[in-house]
Amino acid sequence: MLESLIEYLRSADPAAVYLFLFFISFLENVVPPVPGDVPVAFVGYLAFYSEVDFWLSVAFASAGSILGFMLMFMLSRKIGLRIYSRGEGVVRHGLVRGMHRMFPPDQMEQARLRFSAHGYLAVLVNRFLFGYRAIISMMAGFMHLNVPGVFFAALASSLVWYMLLLRGGYLLGENWPEIGAYIALYSMPLSLVFLLVAIVALIRYRKTHKKE
Repeated sequence: MLESLIEYLRSADPAAVYLFLFFISFLENVVPPVPGDVPVAFVGYLAFYSEVDFWLSVAFASAGSILGFMLMFMLSRKIGLRIYSRGEGVVRHGLVRGMHRMFPPDQMEQARLRFSAHGYLAVLVNRFLFGYRAIISMMAGFMHLNVPGVFFAALASSLVWYMLLLRGGYLLGENWPEIGAYIALYSMPLSLVFLLVAIVALIRYRKTHKKE
């Protein structure tokens, strides 16, 4: 399927390429298995040989990514608020009771206040974290992070990521397929560091909560 998409893009009109960038970036946030980075790098390569504009490519890819990220963020935020809302109107089915047992409302409020700053940082670097992009959008919503803060952090992350990715495909030229190796080279260490920091923070939080 990926090969047929690339073959189509070789002869596609620039407007169709921009729309492709928008939808592939959107779907990558909503349906994580969608391989969005490699086709985007190919568009960067196309920009060297065709009428595809680099900055329009960055704009359309970033717009699709932001729309997908914010959609998942807002859905999970609404669900999180629903689960942890106060009063008689809260849904009381088995899933909610199970969530309350695993993550008591008072603990979730403490965790939200403690990790909110780290949450915005995670959103800011989400495009550079291999395999965690979709998870971060949902966790940011579940932690009830501020909508404007998440939007601008996700926007900055998308703009920088797609500028680097498209420029990488442009510079690599016919070797653009190698972009996958570069992505793994730079994303995996950062992802492992992020995971380690998250685990350490969680352990420290649990220890502090037990002492209290």
